[in-house]
Amino acid sequence: MSTPAIFMQRCLELALLGMGDTAPNPMVGCVIVCNGVIIGEGYHEKYGGPHAEVNAINSVRTAELLAQSTLYVSLEPCAHYGKTPPCADLIIANRIPRVVIGTVDPFATIAGKGIERMQKAGIEVEVGLLEAECRQGNRRFFTFHEKKRPYILLKWAQTLDGFIDTDRSETLHPIWITNALSKRLVHKQRSEESAILIGTNTAKYDNPALTVREWTGNQPIRMVIDRTGRLDSTLHLFDHKTLTWVFTGIEKPDSKNLKYITLDFDRNILPQLLSELYSHDILSVIVEGGSELLNSFLESDLWDEAFVYTGNQFFGKGVAAPNISGDTLAIEMLDDCRLHVIRNKV
Repeated sequence: MSTPAIFMQRCLELALLGMGDTAPNPMVGCVIVCNGVIIGEGYHEKYGGPHAEVNAINSVRTAELLAQSTLYVSLEPCAHYGKTPPCADLIIANRIPRVVIGTVDPFATIAGKGIERMQKAGIEVEVGLLEAECRQGNRRFFTFHEKKRPYILLKWAQTLDGFIDTDRSETLHPIWITNALSKRLVHKQRSEESAILIGTNTAKYDNPALTVREWTGNQPIRMVIDRTGRLDSTLHLFDHKTLTWVFTGIEKPDSKNLKYITLDFDRNILPQLLSELYSHDILSVIVEGGSELLNSFLESDLWDEAFVYTGNQFFGKGVAAPNISGDTLAIEMLDDCRLHVIRNKV
């Protein structure tokens, strides 16, 4: 790897430190290099807070060196006033002569405007260093702005013989398929995404809390589909402890941490649901529902990644796991449980 690529790789490493904290903004890392040495670095730490470029510039101890430096950043610096001033203006004000950008920002308000502003100020701008890696690191952000929907992650656990649940007419209580290590990883993943969605039957029969308990991190918005309002108000989802959305076909008043969103169930609800999520700046959603909900996303080809946990046991009969095909991103053993990560080929 060449030296410039090493600096951009460092930007990507820094960007990941903001996982779970920056949405709906992207994760961005930035380093400032003078005479081949990193003299400053930063990342976008939290939504509404200073951007990566601001933190990197502020970290430079000798400000005079900025006029002799190259700024590397994984995503195009912004050129508009949002919750913070434009980073392009800050770069210009500090007379940084050269900027290397991983990828152009897909957000229409920026989309090349930051590059144009810096070039007009006489700054040498290079775009496209490790572009594929930069896009991959911000795949939620790019999907949101390019496809006008959140990034969709499917997740389920299945047995060695391919079942995700028992026959609930015979077994009332859920049977844990995987292990403690897998559970901890699931909670970590929840903390990194904007929302988590389940269907009516999963809520009714499993009564999940859908909270982050085995990990330290943010709590995603809990979401459940309940067409006729038949779910019992004593379920964990309705404990008012954290923000919960209910997608329903009936009008119901909101209450503390509980929001009802009406959909037309005479039409396909997935486009409506995803449109609601997009309009509320929900960057990503984990679908942890049962077979019916998971298959509806698969059949509509509305998914980006899938996390399939296979536990070390057999059910013999029950609810069959979804059939899925795609590109394998990773296979990992978690003690006696296997995690298969799959990416949609679309």
